[in-house]
Amino acid sequence: MDISRVTITDEATKIVDQLRSKHGELMFHQSGGCCDGSSPMCYPKGEFMVGSSDVWLGEVAGCDFYMAKDQFEFWQHTELTIDVVPGRGASFSLEIPLGVRFVTKSRVFTYEESQHLVETHSGDVAEARA
Repeated sequence: MDISRVTITDEATKIVDQLRSKHGELMFHQSGGCCDGSSPMCYPKGEFMVGSSDVWLGEVAGCDFYMAKDQFEFWQHTELTIDVVPGRGASFSLEIPLGVRFVTKSRVFTYEESQHLVETHSGDVAEARA
């Protein structure tokens, strides 16, 4: 059984569903930028171009989730959980006008879990498969 590298809370899923009804298909990207740049950002699918410097980690709430390759080097041993908290971020992420922001919470995988993780691939491979 493959273990997901990224999950999402019920509250965050509700926000994703709300955003999807307004914007259509969505995607997430988490970069290594400073400040809000290191938070998960939600965009209309295809608006943020991913490529060989990005890693596809899986899907959350029906949305592809990518991370910058250099960030993935730090996060590869952790389960990421996308959650939502009150407050405005300073980013272009779609949830900001709603007065909430997505955040990433994490925990380290156990050794047993680490042996069964969903396989990642380069962002450009994901685009080619779409």
